[in-house]
Amino acid sequence: MARIKGALMTRKRRNKTLKLAKGYYGSKSKLFKTAKQAVMKSGNYAYIGRKQKKREFRQLWITRISAGCKANGMNYSTFMNGLKKAGVTLNRKMLSEIAIADPAAFTALTEHAKDALK
Repeated sequence: MARIKGALMTRKRRNKTLKLAKGYYGSKSKLFKTAKQAVMKSGNYAYIGRKQKKREFRQLWITRISAGCKANGMNYSTFMNGLKKAGVTLNRKMLSEIAIADPAAFTALTEHAKDALK
């Protein structure tokens, strides 16, 4: 029985890793061992970054809503509580867009939230 050497699959695997490491500095894009380490590390950073992106956007939306609330003499937590009691089910992303694009509509929302708290 002939011995099968895995040359083709080994080369494919290595080329795939080197392709992922394209554009990396120095030997990280040329040598398989360092490229493999760099690709693994960058994959971890990308995974973590996808989670952080969600956090950072939510934080940005809350900051924008808070600024809009302060302009209308209210704070963020009472505004959100008022909206919940009023039955308004807009998410934070949409509320922040309204606060930026249409201040008059946001003022109407704050008045609606104030009325629900009374």
